[in-house]
Amino acid sequence: MTSSSTYKRDDLSIDQRLALATAARRLGEEFTGVFGAETIERFLHTSYEQFATKAAVANFLPLLAERFARQRLHALARVEGKSDGRPIVLFLCVHNAGRSQMALGFFTHLAGEHAVGWSGGSEFASEINPAAVASMAEAGIDISREFPKPWTEEIVRAADVVVTMGCGDACPVYPGKRYLDWELEDPAGLSVEQVRPIRDEIERRVRALLAELNVPVP
Repeated sequence: MTSSSTYKRDDLSIDQRLALATAARRLGEEFTGVFGAETIERFLHTSYEQFATKAAVANFLPLLAERFARQRLHALARVEGKSDGRPIVLFLCVHNAGRSQMALGFFTHLAGEHAVGWSGGSEFASEINPAAVASMAEAGIDISREFPKPWTEEIVRAADVVVTMGCGDACPVYPGKRYLDWELEDPAGLSVEQVRPIRDEIERRVRALLAELNVPVP
């Protein structure tokens, strides 16, 4: 399927339809007893639609849609009161390609199974900043398999803490939600050497946040 501003299921190739059908089956098995097939199909196809205009990831659209739909379904379950008790932190920036991805990388690495981290962007990019990937690799954390993604209502509502980084008025605001605004330089267009101080400051802030949440770290 070519990049298009209008997503239609009829435009999908046979391979894409099969891939989405397989994804729906996997999600259905994972969320048995939690959500019905109709909800899973809706989340899967709306997730696909959100990535459909990103030509750079066109070959991986079914996989990205499945991964994002899974996150959204977990978020919806949390909103509906089906929680395992772990704190959820959402990191938001404009493109979800640099700062928020590095923050998520540190958070996931340090928190392990004790907390849940998500990230998103108000105008998500087509790929992660290579300098951010390289600088995180220097710290022993691989974020190369992550991908920029948007935020959705259920994801924001499910989060216990929303950390914003430069998205200003574009970041979602929900009453009663805890928000933290981290003023950090945007790594877009910077070299790996220039990104390192930003990376180190993000690690410091993530560690401090985990301490506030009483999440044990190595």
